[in-house]
Amino acid sequence: MKKLLALNIAAVISVPAVADHNTINGMDFGPLAKLVGTWKSVETGGVDVSPGQEGTEVGKGGPAVTPFYEVMTFEVAADATNASDQYLVALYYKQEVFRKADDSKFHDQRGYFIYDQKNQIVYNSYCVPRTTCVTAEGPAGDTMTLVASKRGIAESEYMTDNATTTGFTMNISISDNTLTYSQTTGLEIYDSAFAHTDSSTLVKVE
Repeated sequence: MKKLLALNIAAVISVPAVADHNTINGMDFGPLAKLVGTWKSVETGGVDVSPGQEGTEVGKGGPAVTPFYEVMTFEVAADATNASDQYLVALYYKQEVFRKADDSKFHDQRGYFIYDQKNQIVYNSYCVPRTTCVTAEGPAGDTMTLVASKRGIAESEYMTDNATTTGFTMNISISDNTLTYSQTTGLEIYDSAFAHTDSSTLVKVE
């Protein structure tokens, strides 16, 4: 009997515990859990194509191509319940983007990646210091396409009159150590439509 008991105890001890890697601080972040930490561009960096400014080499509204590198940091923010029904968990993130040419920062973005487990939706809700904020959403997964919500764009009157954002789509792929995205921001600027694009691959560094 003692021998049998000892074998049973040994069997229980030897079974490895299955860790739930999506749960942080008691909250299930689904596919977003892998984002927590700091990410930096791979050596090749990313590319930004934006409307040129007046007086630049490409001219007003021309395609200004800017090679860049960036740092993104994600951390657990909080949970929230909308209208007594929609339970959400959120990661706060900051994104800082630098020109490869001179290491100057030309883009700063702060926002939240938000997960709705019940409805399997992910939101990217962010603001940039151009008086513009965007909320995009799409089906949750390791590879996602997030599109600006029906009322997902807010901006100042100046931006509405001079450089209004008409749409936003982000394609993002997340693995344990690699984050890849490409995105298009639709603009009406200088009396013309312009597709402002960004693409980059980052690796987790901590």
